[in-house]
Amino acid sequence: MKKQAPIILIVDDDEGHAILVRENLESAGLNNRIQHFRDGQAVLDFFFERDGSRLRHPGEVYLILLDIRMPKVDGIEVLRRLKADSELRKIPVIMLTTTDDQREVERCHQLGCSVYVQKPVDYEKFAEAIRRLGMFVTLLLLPAMSESRS
Repeated sequence: MKKQAPIILIVDDDEGHAILVRENLESAGLNNRIQHFRDGQAVLDFFFERDGSRLRHPGEVYLILLDIRMPKVDGIEVLRRLKADSELRKIPVIMLTTTDDQREVERCHQLGCSVYVQKPVDYEKFAEAIRRLGMFVTLLLLPAMSESRS
């Protein structure tokens, strides 16, 4: 079975951070498709119908880079909703945020995040952290979305 490159979903209201993440993932050698969502509601709309049922994305493989503090719906609620769904819970979620509050770290892990990464404030350190994350992503084996609906 051929390894499928995940579609990387960046969920961050800070356009500058999203551009930095994309550029540094690309400089790490990733040529994955990348989509940017500017708030939590936008990514929830990508995965869920208005009635709460899951939208189909059969055969797709995703990796989510999720900020916590965003307008409309915050990253904690996005994580909670994704991990409450029997199919979407398989998607790895990397919390990528400036928050280093240990309560937030604990809560995200309890809800099922795969990794919690604090965004360094320094530009060079941030860029290096994302390049390293990009190298890590190349090693991941991720499940594809199935045909069934929840």
